[in-house]
Amino acid sequence: MAPETDNTGNVSSDDYFSWRSFYSEFADTLLTYRDDRPALLAAIYELPEERVRYLTDRFADGSSGRMRDICPFTTMGAFNRRLTHDNRRNVALQLAERLGMEIGAPESFAGIPILDNRASWFFPREDERDDDHIDALWQVFADAIAYADKRNKRNRAALIDSFDEAVGRKHVRRQLTIGLYWIRPWTFVPLDWYSRAFISEWLDVDVSRVPDGKTYLDLCDKLLGMFNDESFPVQSFSELSLGAWEEEPEEGSDEESEEESDATADNTDESPPSEEPVRPYSVDDIIAEGCFLDRGRLEAILRRWRVKKNLILQGPPGTGKTWLAKKLAFALIGDRSLKRVRPVQFHPNLSYEDFVRGWRPSGDSDGRLKLLDGPFLRAVKDAANDPARDHVVVIEEINRGNPAQIFGEMLTLLEADKRNADEALELSYPRRSGERVHIPGNLYVVGTMNIADRSLALVDLALRRRFAFVDLAPTFGDAWHRWVTEQNGLDAEFLDDIGQRLTALNQKISSDELLGPQFRVGHSVVTPSADTAITGPAGWFTQVVETEIGPLLEEYWFDTADRARSAKEDLLKGLDS
Repeated sequence: MAPETDNTGNVSSDDYFSWRSFYSEFADTLLTYRDDRPALLAAIYELPEERVRYLTDRFADGSSGRMRDICPFTTMGAFNRRLTHDNRRNVALQLAERLGMEIGAPESFAGIPILDNRASWFFPREDERDDDHIDALWQVFADAIAYADKRNKRNRAALIDSFDEAVGRKHVRRQLTIGLYWIRPWTFVPLDWYSRAFISEWLDVDVSRVPDGKTYLDLCDKLLGMFNDESFPVQSFSELSLGAWEEEPEEGSDEESEEESDATADNTDESPPSEEPVRPYSVDDIIAEGCFLDRGRLEAILRRWRVKKNLILQGPPGTGKTWLAKKLAFALIGDRSLKRVRPVQFHPNLSYEDFVRGWRPSGDSDGRLKLLDGPFLRAVKDAANDPARDHVVVIEEINRGNPAQIFGEMLTLLEADKRNADEALELSYPRRSGERVHIPGNLYVVGTMNIADRSLALVDLALRRRFAFVDLAPTFGDAWHRWVTEQNGLDAEFLDDIGQRLTALNQKISSDELLGPQFRVGHSVVTPSADTAITGPAGWFTQVVETEIGPLLEEYWFDTADRARSAKEDLLKGLDS
């Protein structure tokens, strides 16, 4: 499932997932051939002979030849197999042209799961398959497109039924979810080996069994909901799929490949790239993606982080701390590798045993406990085994738990001058006598801290000494103006007015002796998601005040309701005029 690279091994950052539009349109076009499969097969067999050899079928009389029926997923598999980038692109382009599409083939295939060349069909050979096997695949294909394009109860129920009808058949199973991801990558998650391992490891979601239709759609919905959380490691199924590829599987770990290896002729003359792709990332990318700090400030933060090894971004809610922490992590390591940026969230119930190492249920049927490494120790080992490259642990809301307790002896090892084997310490739960651990110099830590939350613990002074602290403040300057205007089409004069209203509100909050600057309202509350068109600016801002800022003010001034109400009225006063 490797993303494609240029001649230098680097992946272009331009339109990284632009393939999604091509795949979606290809699926729409393919659906028009549902009742004219002879024409579809004729178009496929116009491809060069070496690209269609693997489609040789075996019939009931013992003879073999070109297949006489085909499903939509196997059709798309023609350019989603183990082929070189150029060959994949050529097959996609030629097939699209033969089906009457007027769209260029994708330049990148980043984040697309591919099929094993020995198991590229979604059905058995003709002499072995049920008469309705291929029809069942066309039905789930059509229902998936209908549901993705119009999500309602009727379309959902239809998809669940057709999914259940197809998924248990030979050569389908989890491979069906790969096909659904191809046709609507915004709606469906692929459950190939790589993605399942990534989901289990990073997202703590059980995907060990082949799902039924309801379970699968529930999983897609759950993940889509998680993507709305900016602390989440990925924000789309494409990012998830690409990040999953970076986690190398163990040899022979895909339990389905051997079972289905007789489905097609072996074609091993071509293979995908075997090395992890390089997706360069720098301060320029942070700015281009919507950061409102200037280049000099960002570069200064990175320089300080490299020296101190540990960094905390602190500030009022809504100042983009988590978002910036992840972007800084990518800039520090120099590319967008999810494998080398490990996110963790602290909370009151998190313990040393969860974060570093402890006895945990093994998951075996006997119910025994097993000594397991937590995410921090796994990051330590990853960095130690990869000394040529930097790794980062991102800790969301680091003061929501008890940092000194959660880190344990690792707190001492965090110091920049103790990042060597001579300073190694024995862990609270050693695996063997004399085992000692140190934090390698190529492992960096960045945390975020919401200093306005009264419920959070004060940070231990020992922890403060080991981290560099950077304050983030609400920003309604030129960079914010430019970004919201370009991304959302809001008028500059309107944004000036909104910025002035929120600046005035923040001055009131800062001067309140019971609150202070740490309770100011951040800019993210009035920064819509990229490419979200705002057709009614006044109505949009009114909703933001009513549902987000207003309730926050009521919480701030819970014992002086008149003050909260007055501040809310000031934000909305004369808005329509």
